[in-house]
Amino acid sequence: MATQVQLEVASANISNADTAGYTAKTAQQVSVVSAGAGAGTAISGIGSTIDKALLKSLIDSVSALDASNTTNSYLNNLQALYGATTGSNGTGTSIANTLASLESALSSLSSNPSDATAKASVVSALDSTLTQLRSISAGIQNQRSNADKDINADVDAVNKQLNLIGSLNIQIQQAKAAGQPTGDLEDQRNTALQSVASQMNVQYFTTSSGSLQVYTPSGQALVDTTVHRLSYTPASTVTSATTYIPGGSGGFSGITVNGIDVTSQIKSGNIGALVNLRDNTLPDAQAQLDQLATQLETAVNGVANQGTPSPAPATLTGTATVTPSTSLSGIGTFRIALVDSSGKLSSYQDFNLSSYATVGDLVTAINGVSGLSASINGNGNLTITSSSASYGVAINEMTSAVSPGGEGLSAWLGLNDIVTGSSAADIAVRSSLLNNASLLPASSLDSSSTLTAGANVLPPGSSAVTNGLYNALTGSTSFSAVGGLAAVSASFADYAANIVSDVASKASSASSDYTNKQTTQSFYSSALSSETGVNIDQETSRISTLQNQYEASAQVLATIKQMFSLLMTVMSTA
Repeated sequence: MATQVQLEVASANISNADTAGYTAKTAQQVSVVSAGAGAGTAISGIGSTIDKALLKSLIDSVSALDASNTTNSYLNNLQALYGATTGSNGTGTSIANTLASLESALSSLSSNPSDATAKASVVSALDSTLTQLRSISAGIQNQRSNADKDINADVDAVNKQLNLIGSLNIQIQQAKAAGQPTGDLEDQRNTALQSVASQMNVQYFTTSSGSLQVYTPSGQALVDTTVHRLSYTPASTVTSATTYIPGGSGGFSGITVNGIDVTSQIKSGNIGALVNLRDNTLPDAQAQLDQLATQLETAVNGVANQGTPSPAPATLTGTATVTPSTSLSGIGTFRIALVDSSGKLSSYQDFNLSSYATVGDLVTAINGVSGLSASINGNGNLTITSSSASYGVAINEMTSAVSPGGEGLSAWLGLNDIVTGSSAADIAVRSSLLNNASLLPASSLDSSSTLTAGANVLPPGSSAVTNGLYNALTGSTSFSAVGGLAAVSASFADYAANIVSDVASKASSASSDYTNKQTTQSFYSSALSSETGVNIDQETSRISTLQNQYEASAQVLATIKQMFSLLMTVMSTA
C-alpha cells in the first residue's frame, strides 16, 4: 500500500510537470511499530519542501521585474510622442526638427520681409510647431490617464488574489486538521502570492497553523485572519493640473486599506511603477515641455509686438485680460497711426503713458482721436478700431514701458501677439493670424519724431522685425532646471533636442534595467524550479523502481498466501 501511494505521487508529479507553480511532491514513508515489534510501513504525509529564502528572493524579483516592465513600456510610448530625430528621407519628425523648420522659414522671410508666400510659410511652420507641442502634451496626459486606469485595474487584480489567499488559508488549515495533504493548496497559494507581488511589494510569513499572512511594507495587514481589500477610485479626467496629494484633493485619490492611505508604501510591482510614472516621470516631461512652450511664446510675442502688420488691419485686439480699472503703471511714448492699404499716413497720435493711471483712462484718450475707437470687449480684451474701412490701425511701442515687467504697451496688452496659450497644452497660433497670414506683424511703423500725412510710414515688411524673430529663435534663451534637465542657455531647437535626448536616455535606461531584472528573475525562478520542480527523468526512474518493489512485494505476499494455504490443507487432513 505504501508503494502504491508513492507510485501515485510520482505519476501526479509527471502529470503536473508543466503546471505553473507546481512543486514536486514526495510521500513520507515511516516504519510502523506495534508492541515493540515492526509492523510494516505507512505514509505519514504528502508534501514538498521549499527553500523559504529562495522563494522570498523570487517574489522580490517578480515585483521588481513587473515594475521595470511597466516603466519600460510607458517610457517607450513617451519617447514615441516626441517623434524621430531621423527619418527615412533624412529628415526627422521630432519637435527639435520641427523647430529647425520654423527657423528655416523665418530665415527665408528675413531675406524678403514683404513676401506674402514667405509669411504664409512662417505661419504654417509656427502652427506645425505649436500643434506638435499640444499633441505631445496631450499624449503625456493620456499616458497619465492610462496609468491611473491601470492602477485601478491592478488594484482589482490584487484584491482577487488576496481573496484567493484567504480562501486557500482556510482550506489548508482544515486539511491539516484532518491530516490530509496540503502541498497542492500551498502551491496555489504561493502562485497567488507571486501574483500579488507582481502588482505591489509586500511582506509575508506563515503561521504555525499554516495560514499565510500578507502585509504592506509598513505592516498594514492585507491578509491575516481575514482579507483586507485595497480600495481605489480612478480620476474622471486627467490634465497637467491633476495631482496626487495625500489626504488632499489634487484629483488623484489614494490607494487605501481600511481607510488608511498606503500609496506611498507601494514602491515596486506594476502599481508602484504606475504611481511613479503618473506622479513623477510624466509630470517631469510635461514640465520640460511647458517651459519650452512658454519661453517660445514669450520670445516670439516679445518681438512680434515690436512690429505691426502690413497692410494694417481695421481692428487690433489684445490678448491680455483687463478691465477699465486695471492699473496702468507706464512710462514713455506709444504711437497709433491710421494708414491706408499702401501704408500711407492719414493721421497719428503719440500717447504719453505716464498720463494714464488705468486702462480705462487710456481707452478714453484713444476714443478722443478722430478716426479711432477703443473699448474692452466681452472677453476683457482691449480693441482699437478704425472708423473707416479705408484705413487700418498700425502701432509702434516706441519708448513705452509698463511695470512691473517693463515690457512695451503692445506686448503688455498683447495687441500683436502671434501665439496664445498658457502652457504646452493650449499653446497655439492666434486664430486671426492662422486664417490670414498677412496679419503677421512683420513691418515697422515709422518711429520718427514727427510724421507727415500722405507719407509712406508703413512699408510692406521690415527686416528688423523678421530678423528679430529669427534671432529670438536661434539665439540663446535661458531655461531653468526642470524635470531632471539642468539649467541651460540654448536655442529653442537645441533645448528641444535636449528634451528629446533626456527622454531617449530614460527609455534606454529603462530597457537596460528591464533586461537586468529579467535575468535576475529568471535566475531565481530556475533555482527554485531546480530545487522544487519536477524532474521527469528522476520521477520516471522512481516509478520503475517502485514498480519493481511493488512486484516484489506482491510475489512475497503470493508466496505467503500459498504457504498459508498449504498449511491449512495440512492441518485440515491431519
